[in-house]
Amino acid sequence: MANAAKKITLSSSRDIPFNKLVLSQSNVRRVKAGVSIEELAEDILIVWLGVWEIATPRAAAVGEMTEYEMLMGGGAPKAGIPAPSEIIAKAVEELSNPFYDAGPNDKGIGIQIGYSLFRVLAGYFLAALIALPVGFLIGMSPLMHKALDPYIQVLRPISPLAWMPLALFLIRDSQASAIFVIFICSIWPMLINTAFGVAGVRKDWVNVARTHELGPLRTAFQVILPAAAPTIVTGMRISIGIAWLVIVAAEMLVGGTGIGYYVWNEWNNLDLTSVIFSILTIGVVGMLLDAAFGQLQRAVRYQE
Repeated sequence: MANAAKKITLSSSRDIPFNKLVLSQSNVRRVKAGVSIEELAEDILIVWLGVWEIATPRAAAVGEMTEYEMLMGGGAPKAGIPAPSEIIAKAVEELSNPFYDAGPNDKGIGIQIGYSLFRVLAGYFLAALIALPVGFLIGMSPLMHKALDPYIQVLRPISPLAWMPLALFLIRDSQASAIFVIFICSIWPMLINTAFGVAGVRKDWVNVARTHELGPLRTAFQVILPAAAPTIVTGMRISIGIAWLVIVAAEMLVGGTGIGYYVWNEWNNLDLTSVIFSILTIGVVGMLLDAAFGQLQRAVRYQE
């Protein structure tokens, strides 16, 4: 029995290349199953889309109707969840000409994303201009930390959208109000992470800078900033994700242009295919923004 088991083990191991056998212990189960994580994810996606496609009811053909049924809208198509094939067809249609402009309420998906990205980046960089220096100040000065911390703790939990009515009243411009809301939601993660990163820099490094008679500015830029950079970029990464979440809701409120307005406008038209396509587009753009900051995070990472 033992010899038979040994033969089976040896014969099965011969079918697996040597470079796949030399793996970490966490990958042993994956190799034994003969399926990679990427293949498993693809299989799950294919099965899920297939079930969705099969389960989606098709529009039934409408027979002859009486005049009363026609007047009551009996022949109008009922809204329902579209099949994946319909969403893919819609994606091909939209992405084939993403920058068309046929009027105020009919713009391509590329133009709508462009408006949203402009608002997000404008509010985000304005927040960075304030959050990073103030975060440095709070992190380097315990006195300023104690003085400003109560205000931060009161303002930080307020929903960004709660500021929208006040912004619309004071600024009287929908686009500037949306940028202001992005500014408000972006500032807190950057400020808090910057203060935390600066305060956490090892005192030995600061003392070495003092020994070499470096001034406050040179110490901040040559010692503290590189040491706190991973924590600062983490805050910036969190902020860009929150900003992209908030802009969709803000554009639904202010209207006009942007991916949030696009979603709301298509919902008013009961075009669920376009709604789902735009939701997926929002997810892809958010993933790309996060991936860009992930690369920046890896670039500033260091090992003590």
